[in-house]
Amino acid sequence: MKVSVIGTGAMGSIYGSFFAKNNFDVLCYDVWDEHVDAINNKGLRVSGISGDHTEKKIRATTNFNELKDRDLYIIATKGDAVGSVASKLADFDLSNAFVLTIQNGLGAAERIEKFMPTENVLLGVAQGFGASIKAPGHAHHNGMSMIRIGEINGGLTDRLTTIVNAWEEAGFTSKGFEDIQQLIWEKFICNVAYSGPCSVFKKTIGEILNDKDMTEVSIQCALEARKLGDLKKINFSFDNTEKYIIDFGNKMPLSKPSMLQDVEAKRKCELSSINGMVVTLGKELNVKTPYNSVVSNIISAREKEYLQ
Repeated sequence: MKVSVIGTGAMGSIYGSFFAKNNFDVLCYDVWDEHVDAINNKGLRVSGISGDHTEKKIRATTNFNELKDRDLYIIATKGDAVGSVASKLADFDLSNAFVLTIQNGLGAAERIEKFMPTENVLLGVAQGFGASIKAPGHAHHNGMSMIRIGEINGGLTDRLTTIVNAWEEAGFTSKGFEDIQQLIWEKFICNVAYSGPCSVFKKTIGEILNDKDMTEVSIQCALEARKLGDLKKINFSFDNTEKYIIDFGNKMPLSKPSMLQDVEAKRKCELSSINGMVVTLGKELNVKTPYNSVVSNIISAREKEYLQ
């Protein structure tokens, strides 16, 4: 199977490294020249809970057209970039290919369908990785729980099994789910709980949980998201949202959400897909979201300042 990872940041680097290490033909795409050059010249290093390995059987490019004629496209960009990727993939013949998009937050499928048909598109949820980029050509991860995959419209299919098996062969724990929207929303609530608050307070997840005031902000952000999910009739697997997000956070206390990493590096972050999405959906459903509104406004103001 020929695999292309589109968006070779922290998570994309981990995906690409593991697939290449397990003898898949992997071509990665990214716009970061130094990262691409480091991968091609020295290999892709991944350190962390899985050990410390530099994979040299991997290629990377900044030329999107080189990605033609692949079997599996893994979109690992931030949510805001998914539409742009889809607009480029729309020029390819994808009749015999699969597209799997894995992002934090909500809205990936909707962004894709604006540019291309979605019959060959599946949705994924990466659970418990705590990944970061240490340097060009070097990604690190604090955990490695599961890659959960499902059909956009639900159900269990043969092609879903094929994709899950490929991830298993690449060294991941992976599973196909009949209701991927449930899992996306459950991950979304955790993202909302920690991405915005960690970015506002500039703290790790563990530091948030060690302070009662910061924890309260985190909980209230999550509860606003949960209310919206309930209104959308998402079939959550838990009743106690506070316990769910605290248990989630306690598994990776040293982790910095990718939004905080972006804020620290003065990059554009995925606010609109996470805490900002709570605000957007709240307006659509006529539900007040004061905690997420304030958190989003603070991050947006900071972002405007450093992106000038």
